[in-house]
Amino acid sequence: MGKSIAIDGPAGAGKSTIAKLVAKELGFIYVDTGAMYRAMALYLIRQGIDRNDTLQIEKACEDADISISYENGRQVVLLFGENVNDYLRTEEVGNMASMSSVNPKVREKLVALQQKLAAQKDVVMDGRDIGTVVLPDSRCKIYLTASSQVRAQRRYDELAEKGEKADISKIEADIIERDHRDMTREHSPLKQAEDAVLIDSSELTIEEVKNAILAEAKKRL
Repeated sequence: MGKSIAIDGPAGAGKSTIAKLVAKELGFIYVDTGAMYRAMALYLIRQGIDRNDTLQIEKACEDADISISYENGRQVVLLFGENVNDYLRTEEVGNMASMSSVNPKVREKLVALQQKLAAQKDVVMDGRDIGTVVLPDSRCKIYLTASSQVRAQRRYDELAEKGEKADISKIEADIIERDHRDMTREHSPLKQAEDAVLIDSSELTIEEVKNAILAEAKKRL
């Protein structure tokens, strides 16, 4: 059984950015579970499936082939062998992922792959239910959060850097709505594991958050 760091938290809290830095520092493998769910969402979109069509989502997810590989030290998410990294961060895919990820069949398929990776390698894994469902026995669990205002500003800045226009009030409204969906869904809702350390990144730099998690890893692993 490999060592693991489980990082949970709401959308836009900086989980992926921090998880990658922590993994690199420790020489662990970074497993972006959110990207796996987004790859599933991209597949569903490409199949023309409505995000509210539960039966079609369940049927389609059985056939989806999603895997993770590394190329030049960079994680690559593969959908039927295609590198789909560049398609995973759109709002459309994010919203489909939030809806489809509540489906037990979708979660069952992806959780099995995530657990297999963690059993074989030392990993840093981030998502919504890593410490509570995927890796409940992990000795180092982190719940990373930030205010909705801060998360909206980060997303706005990210889009602006790409030259995309955005309405920050709409971004925040979408974040709040997604938080509600993630926290109230029937299966594997977003919540802080009882033995997780809470870190609020609203007023912290990336370096400060990284160092806080590394300090916890040193104590717990």
